[in-house]
Amino acid sequence: MIDENGSALPAHGVPAERVLGEIRELRGRDRPTHGGRLFAYVYDPGVAGLDELAAAAYAECAHVNGLDPTAFPSLLTMENALVGAAARLLGGGPGTSAPEAVGSVTSGGTESLILAVKAARDARTGVAAPRIVVPASAHAAFAKAAHYLRVELDTVPLDPATLRPAVADVAAAIRPETVLVACSAPSYAHGVVDPVERIAEVAAAAGVRCHVDACFGGWTLPYLRRLGAPVPAFDFAVPGVTSISVDLHKYAYAPKGVSVLLHRDPALRAPQYFAYADWPGYTMINPVISSTRSGGPIAAAYATLRHLGDDGYLELTRRTREAVRVLADAVRGVDGLRLVAEPESTVVCFTATATATATATTDSGPDLFVLVDELAARGWHTQPQLTYAGLPRSVHLTVTAAVAPRAAEFAPDLAEAVAAARAAGPIALPAELLALAGSLSPQALTADLVAGLAAGLGLGGGGGLPERMAPVNTLLDAAPPALRERLLVEFVSLLQRPTH
Repeated sequence: MIDENGSALPAHGVPAERVLGEIRELRGRDRPTHGGRLFAYVYDPGVAGLDELAAAAYAECAHVNGLDPTAFPSLLTMENALVGAAARLLGGGPGTSAPEAVGSVTSGGTESLILAVKAARDARTGVAAPRIVVPASAHAAFAKAAHYLRVELDTVPLDPATLRPAVADVAAAIRPETVLVACSAPSYAHGVVDPVERIAEVAAAAGVRCHVDACFGGWTLPYLRRLGAPVPAFDFAVPGVTSISVDLHKYAYAPKGVSVLLHRDPALRAPQYFAYADWPGYTMINPVISSTRSGGPIAAAYATLRHLGDDGYLELTRRTREAVRVLADAVRGVDGLRLVAEPESTVVCFTATATATATATTDSGPDLFVLVDELAARGWHTQPQLTYAGLPRSVHLTVTAAVAPRAAEFAPDLAEAVAAARAAGPIALPAELLALAGSLSPQALTADLVAGLAAGLGLGGGGGLPERMAPVNTLLDAAPPALRERLLVEFVSLLQRPTH
């Protein structure tokens, strides 16, 4: 058993097997990372032996430090090999329109996007108040980059029918202070590919860099194209694209956390580096945010790519595409649900709609937040998405190859979960609480108010997370984005309390 005080530092050392037993006990509370029933956060190819290979490769290099490639050339070799593989997959390298494409391995998509913004900002030293232009569907990591780097974020609204930004709106948003225009391939929320060719064209015409966030789809879209899917141009084959990010810990199926940030040529990458020599210690030179970097994730990614190979990824993508088809058909077959967008990549996203038998006295479909809880009770772990700027709340499924053997089981469980959600009815929070969520400013939140809200929702107080999240999501959905952010910060802060 874990010590009663919950501290990681006992008075006396604990035997290794007991420590591992504690970790296994804790892991027993988590969502399953394998088995094809978790539609977010983890990426499972369902390939026997791959976990063991990656873990062994990780262990070989766990203590290797990427801070100094002259001390550990093995890591430099593996990193260059990963960058080369990503570049070739995404239209760069010898014999392409981007023969000098270069890149860096980062800890994840967020770091890749922060560095893409940093490189664009630092390349324009004469701009006193730099700005970036992104679609409203761009990953939240762009907002994080803007916040960290003190860059203004100009968000372009989406066409509610296509879920993409209008190119004319992107062009209109570009100012003399704009240092970067971004687009997604595909967007995470809905899985649609932005009009990269035309966005890159207007960015180039304005003399501005264009970054394609392919963190989510960069490792599948090329294979989907080879399988016959109508994938639009989005990579270095598009002349105006200056940088691309792709996460290897997503559909390359490497362990967390490995991403690659690519630039069309070395000159574009140069501002990404940080160097400092004005101190008495070692001269610091970093291509990424971290200085010390464990070689474990890089070695694990290298082993994963080498083991699966190009033909392996093609087959995994084929299985994933088939799973997407089965899941999308399951949604189409349930009265009261509809797809938010026809699947273009590896995402199935659906929302509630009026049923064929709906009347003026019936609701317009199941409460999606209740439905998410009902699916979880049946072993399917999905991701709820809140309403935004006229777009309805929705349910997001990230589909991986491991889903394929289980996909046929989803339709009956979905129908059953919808029936259960209808029978339970929508979440009915007190009217005064909903009114408060809709009118309260973030600055008006007090510690007592947050504690009361959290207690009412089953959060904090040492009780951990509630079994069902529908009440929490309903409250957040009623709040405007700024208040949502503050509530989430406060709620998570209540959960993240050290044990003594």
